[in-house]
Amino acid sequence: MGDVQGLVLHPRILTAVRKAKLHRYEEVLRFSPADLERLTHLSAKDVGHLVREVSEAVRQRSHAATALQLLLGDCPAELKVKFLSLGCPVLDEFLRGGVPCQGLTEISGESSAGKTQFGLQLCLTVQLPEEWGGLNAGAVYICTEDAFPSKRLAQMAQQFPTRGLVPVEVTKKIRFSDQIFVEHTADKDQLSKCIQSRLPILLERGVVKLVVIDSIAALFRGEYESRETARRAKDLQSLGAQLRKVSQKYSVPVVCINQVSAVVGKRRGNGNISSSQKVIPALGLVWSSLVTTRLMVTRTEHTVQCADGSPAVVRSLEVLFSPHLPNTTQYYIVDTQGVKGLR
Repeated sequence: MGDVQGLVLHPRILTAVRKAKLHRYEEVLRFSPADLERLTHLSAKDVGHLVREVSEAVRQRSHAATALQLLLGDCPAELKVKFLSLGCPVLDEFLRGGVPCQGLTEISGESSAGKTQFGLQLCLTVQLPEEWGGLNAGAVYICTEDAFPSKRLAQMAQQFPTRGLVPVEVTKKIRFSDQIFVEHTADKDQLSKCIQSRLPILLERGVVKLVVIDSIAALFRGEYESRETARRAKDLQSLGAQLRKVSQKYSVPVVCINQVSAVVGKRRGNGNISSSQKVIPALGLVWSSLVTTRLMVTRTEHTVQCADGSPAVVRSLEVLFSPHLPNTTQYYIVDTQGVKGLR
């Protein structure tokens, strides 16, 4: 934060603080007044003066805003949360801008619900310029169970310019398939090594600004025995802390695709349960406490006709919990071009 010796304080106080080896603001503020008296051998009056001066220096350096200012965008640029577009105006409006660039966003659902389609589409939109909803960088796609769907990605990348979301001259300059880095991990140790070692290299260079993990549950469902619940919870917390640190340090969205578990019996009042009350996201409350925004995708029994005449299954995107979104549902389809919201 800052050097204590740069403050306007009595030389006696500065000398005592230097002898106590308290050089930075945070080193002073981490101690109670009684502890500071013991470390510096200063009087209670001098310690109170020291703490006030350090606190005032921190307050002046820090950017602060009220909740209303954050909502209206009337706050310093450092406090504004950026959003990554989903590549669909309807879905962006539903999510109030898209996927937030801070925190963990989870997309859970049953098999064939369309979870991977969201991950692939985000890998394309992140490469757009910021004025068109992207972050002007590539993406890292970490696969933990199935092979990376390269053919589907190539199809979506080829069709992306035809969606009319951005001018053709903008998409012509982007080689979508060349800026997606794919990593396959077979266990949690490999995933942790990737997050701690290889991923920061790309993030620090600004090469990528999106991390997608598909899926997070595959590494934790079969690796532990029933009696290893405590170790599993500890490993989940460690992984979640690593991902949150990456998102906060580099201001990049981290999207975790998750599987679901069947609901046994009738449960009420749980914000983790979808409106259908049939399935819940996997990995339990430990992982749930680490997620910032939780989305659930579901297939319905209805179909609509696409522009090319082919039928498409109607799916639902439900917000289970989020700090900035209400618990609502939006319907969408998946066609050859990608994910599209329905009005």
